[in-house]
Amino acid sequence: MAVAKKEKRMVPLEVLLKRELWRETMEEQPDILYGVVCQPKKGEDFTLVNTQCRRFPGDPFFSVFALFDGHEGCAAAIYSKENLLDNILSAIPKNLSREQWLAALPRALVSGFVKTDKEFLDRAQHSGTTVTFVIIDGWVVTIASVGDSLCILESAEGSVHYLSEDHRLEFNNKEVERLIASGVQVRRLHTVGGTEVGPLRCWPGGLSVSRTIGDRNASTAIVPIPHVKQIKLSNAGGRIIISSDGVWDSLTTEMVLNISCGLPAVKAATEIVEEVVHLKGLRDDTTCIVVDILPPEKLSPSVAPSMKQRMVTFKSVFFKKSCDSSSKYHRELSEPDLVEEIFEDGSAVLAQRLSTTNCPMQYMFNQFICAVCQIEMKPGEGTFINNVGSSKQKRFRPWNEPLLCRVCLAKKEAMEGKIINCISS
Repeated sequence: MAVAKKEKRMVPLEVLLKRELWRETMEEQPDILYGVVCQPKKGEDFTLVNTQCRRFPGDPFFSVFALFDGHEGCAAAIYSKENLLDNILSAIPKNLSREQWLAALPRALVSGFVKTDKEFLDRAQHSGTTVTFVIIDGWVVTIASVGDSLCILESAEGSVHYLSEDHRLEFNNKEVERLIASGVQVRRLHTVGGTEVGPLRCWPGGLSVSRTIGDRNASTAIVPIPHVKQIKLSNAGGRIIISSDGVWDSLTTEMVLNISCGLPAVKAATEIVEEVVHLKGLRDDTTCIVVDILPPEKLSPSVAPSMKQRMVTFKSVFFKKSCDSSSKYHRELSEPDLVEEIFEDGSAVLAQRLSTTNCPMQYMFNQFICAVCQIEMKPGEGTFINNVGSSKQKRFRPWNEPLLCRVCLAKKEAMEGKIINCISS
């Protein structure tokens, strides 16, 4: 019996040419245009901008944009600005391929935040800071955040995505539940008449956010472990807006997008800050960073979509690649216009965030090196972090788990409420 031949589908030449052009564009580095505007009130907001970072000499540049909103002084914000990037990079093994380096970034951001917090607390200073830290490498964007300086993305196609998590107790029930379970009191301030006023705060410390760097006087349940998200943009690019709470306390996301619509990055940041001052006056340090990620040689943003074209409901769920993909950093050409989520984790449990179940372990950990502070240890000195409760853990040999030194283990235990005070070095 003859077998009918399967009809061969022909791909139109126009489609092939578009795919080839798309592939060539995606291999090129995007252009990065940005604007940074700060209107100081207390002088506790600081920014870090570097568009010419390199892993090794000769490598393509990657960019860093960070916002540090200090409180109870500026020491924690300044220290984080000066040390956080180095602490993140020191947590990534050398000689990785670019794809491996991108895969290592989420875990390295966690290590870098915790190390920076530990080092600052060892200085016995009492201030604290929120942090929103953005790394742009090609079309891949990785965001780590603690606190309430929020980050949003408007893609070139008009969809809007939240890239950070709001750790204000007023808006984050999960964080409130975590703190209460750790023995922290969460309540508002009270007037003499007994009426509750102001935002929710946690005690000791009186903070209105659940995650920061620093804050020596707060509970150890106030952790520096960041929410981390990693995405890949289409070759059409997009606009990222990072602002301190001075902006978000006055403007909604829709207002910020409408104000910046169609404006160059510098002008957009200026208009956003000026609108805050116009509406509410200068009540707090007010900082805005606008970053345009553009196709190569497209040195001005395209006309922004109208409100009718813009997604009415902001996307909290990204397009996700299937698990059988050979590489999570190279997507199929059939979906060129979608923002792809590569990674997201907001857990406050350090063991989970550093676990081998979340990272390709073969190049993530150096034997006898503390996974947080990066100090070298002699055999037998360190303690394996072990992701307690994971069913997958049994499949791994324990020596493939990350090690923690005595001091970093004590900090981990303190953040999880197992000991009252972290052991200082």
